Amino acid sequence: MYYAELKKHTIENGTGVRVSLFVSGCRHHCRGCFNEETWDFEYGKPFTEEVCEEIIEALRPDYIAGLTLLGGDPAEPENQEALLPLLKRIKKELPGKDVWIYTGYLYEDLKPQGRAYCSASDAFLSLCDIMVDGPFLLEKKNLSLKFCGSENQRIIDLAETEKNGSVVIRNL
Repeated sequence: MYYAELKKHTIENGTGVRVSLFVSGCRHHCRGCFNEETWDFEYGKPFTEEVCEEIIEALRPDYIAGLTLLGGDPAEPENQEALLPLLKRIKKELPGKDVWIYTGYLYEDLKPQGRAYCSASDAFLSLCDIMVDGPFLLEKKNLSLKFCGSENQRIIDLAETEKNGSVVIRNL
């Protein structure tokens, strides 16, 4: 996997001060995307063990709420597989940190028979706390939305969704 950027102090991609990792690779190619260069799966730098260590260290301070994964699309099957060891490590070493994921896929696409489902999907979703799902739709763009770019996108509480067996939307 490659990544485009690592931001160690952001406030726009989830609640609180966050570390944001912009991964490379996206098959959605949404019209009006703010990050078109990340569509290429080989854009940026290789995602190495050193980068994982840098992320873990950036997450350690108490004032950091958690990690946000965006891109590109972290839910592309090959990206899920590459990110899984990092997510496992975060939940083990830094259990108080939450993980947000932004994806152009729908939550349902990462479930069995979904178009982005792979061998890593169940574990991947279980290690994420909040998912902002759905493609960016330029005709539904709304700058007044909190943590979404277009009105079709949902902010999903993944733990509650798993417990209830149906999608639970978070209103932030």
